[in-house]
Amino acid sequence: MSDPTVIHGNFTIVRHYRASPAKAFDAFRDPAKKRRWFVESDGFHVDSFEMDFRVGGTERSCFRFVADKPIEEGTPCINDTVYMDIVEGARIVTAYTMTVGEARISSSLATVEFLPDGTGSKLIFTEQAAFFAGGDGIAMRQQGWEELIDRLARFLEGTL
Repeated sequence: MSDPTVIHGNFTIVRHYRASPAKAFDAFRDPAKKRRWFVESDGFHVDSFEMDFRVGGTERSCFRFVADKPIEEGTPCINDTVYMDIVEGARIVTAYTMTVGEARISSSLATVEFLPDGTGSKLIFTEQAAFFAGGDGIAMRQQGWEELIDRLARFLEGTL
């Protein structure tokens, strides 16, 4: 029997923020805010970021890796996203693909939920992914999202 051509995986990340659900949601909705915590990083050279935040709208980020990543410096990475469902202040569902170099490495369904939690909010991020040959895999993808969700916390606290 041959090896599978697709590896499936899923994970959930839960974080609590001092910011309200509306403020956390806005960090996903506003292009300038999302670019700041989601795309701009010391680990990447950003080539472009575009988003149309509405059901059926798209988001595209293009960047290149820097030398300290496990991928060769300068290798391009593209995230192509479609907004599948948006409930104002409460939920965002996206479908997205990642391409590294010339290879599409994965397709995912991601859900972000924003819930009231005392005086702040609880964010629940769930991803269901299909990883193709040469893909990053579930552990590396979860680590990447944990870093992004932590950057979001710093953004919401005003320290990013």
